Amino acid sequence: MAFYADRRTAMLAYDHVMTRRHLGWISMTASGATLAATFVGDLGGPPYLAVLAVAVLAVLLAVAVRWGPRRHIAPSAGLAGTAMALALWSISEGMATGQRVAAAAVWATPAVIAIVVGGYPRLMLHRRAVAVEHARHAQRSQVARDLHDFVAHDISGIVAQAQAARFVADSRPEAAGPALERIEAAGLAALATMDRMVGMLYEPEAVTVRPLPTLDDLPGLVDRFRTAGHLDARLVQDPRAGEVPRDSAAVAYRIVVEALTNVRRHAPAATRVDVSVTGDAGGIEVRVRNDTAGSPSPRAARRGGRGLSGLREHVAACGGTLTAGPCERGWEVIAVIPGAAA
Repeated sequence: MAFYADRRTAMLAYDHVMTRRHLGWISMTASGATLAATFVGDLGGPPYLAVLAVAVLAVLLAVAVRWGPRRHIAPSAGLAGTAMALALWSISEGMATGQRVAAAAVWATPAVIAIVVGGYPRLMLHRRAVAVEHARHAQRSQVARDLHDFVAHDISGIVAQAQAARFVADSRPEAAGPALERIEAAGLAALATMDRMVGMLYEPEAVTVRPLPTLDDLPGLVDRFRTAGHLDARLVQDPRAGEVPRDSAAVAYRIVVEALTNVRRHAPAATRVDVSVTGDAGGIEVRVRNDTAGSPSPRAARRGGRGLSGLREHVAACGGTLTAGPCERGWEVIAVIPGAAA
C-alpha cells in the first residue's frame, strides 16, 4: 500500500509540474484567440462579451505570471495586454483616433493589474529563496572558518605532540606522559568545536553562541603553542591594545591562530616565533614572525587551503590590510585592523 501511495504522490507531483509548464501556453492561446475574434470573427455585439473576455484573459495572465515558466511571462503579458486593449477596437470605429487610443489604454489596465497580482507573490517567494540561500552560504562559510581556524589548529598541535612523544619515548619515557595529556586536551578541544559545528548544522536555534575571543586569550594560545612543540614562541602585547572593540580583537585572534598553524605545518625548521600586538582603540597591528625564510613549498601551499586568503578577505571586509611574505629574519604576517571592524 505504501508503494502505491508513494507512486500516486509522485504522479500527482508530476502532473502538477506538467500543468504549470503549460500555463503560459494556455494564456497565450486564449489571448491569440481573442485577437482573432476581434479582427476576424468580430468580437463586437453585446458589451458583456468583451468584458467577459477581458476578465478571463486577466485571470489566465495572473495565473501564468504566478506559476508559469519564467520564459512565458513576457509573451503572455504582451499578447494578453494587446488582446485586452483591442477588445472593443472593432466597435469603436466611429470614435476619434485619440479617443480610441485612450479607450485601448483603459482596457489594457486589467493586464497590468494581473501582472502585479501574479508577479508580486512570485517576487516575494524568489526573494525569500535567495535570502535562505544566502543564510545557508553564510552558515557554511562560518563552519568552514571554524573548521580551518580552530580544529586545524588543535589537530596540528596533536600531530606535533605525537611526533615529540615518539622521539623521546625511548630516551625519556617520563616525558611521554605530559605529552599524552596535552594531546588529550587538544583532542577534546577539537571534538568540542566539531560538536558545536555539527549541532549548529542540525539545530541552529539550540546551539549556544560561543563568545568571541579577545586579546586576553592570546597569552593562553601562545603558551599552548609553545608547549605543543619545540618552538620558542613569545608574545609582546601593548596594554593599550585591550581597548579595541571585541569584533576587531576577534579578527586579530583568528590571524594569530592561522599564522601559528601555518608555522607548525609549513615551517618545520623554525625555532622561534614572535607575536606582536600593538595599537589602541583606533586600531591595532598584528605581526607574527618566524625565523625560517622562504614561503611554503607548492605542495604545502596546496594543502594549506584558503586559510590565509580567507583571512585576507575577512580583514579587507573590516577595512584593514593583511600581508604575508619573507622578511629580513624569516617569514612575517602583518595585519592592520581598524578599531571599528565591520
